[in-house]
Amino acid sequence: MSTQFNEIIHAPHRLRICAFLDATSSAEFATLRDMLGVADSVVSKNLKVLQDAGYVTISKPTGRGRVRTWAALTPAGRRAYADHVAALKSVVG
Repeated sequence: MSTQFNEIIHAPHRLRICAFLDATSSAEFATLRDMLGVADSVVSKNLKVLQDAGYVTISKPTGRGRVRTWAALTPAGRRAYADHVAALKSVVG
């Protein structure tokens, strides 16, 4: 297991997004925005960084009503988050 900080995940908003997504299968964009208490653009920017790293998938299921954006951790994202948490624990433990 890595004991290195993951600079992509370590940024405060991205760390909170990963922690939230780790506890669930996926979350709707507005839920993440409200949890973080930030503007849509801040959530979008941070999700894009996580997506570009292969840590998050973004989906926009179509169907009835308004199209909503959903985010979910990928298996690589779950591993990277778990490794980062282990690195943090090694510092405080």
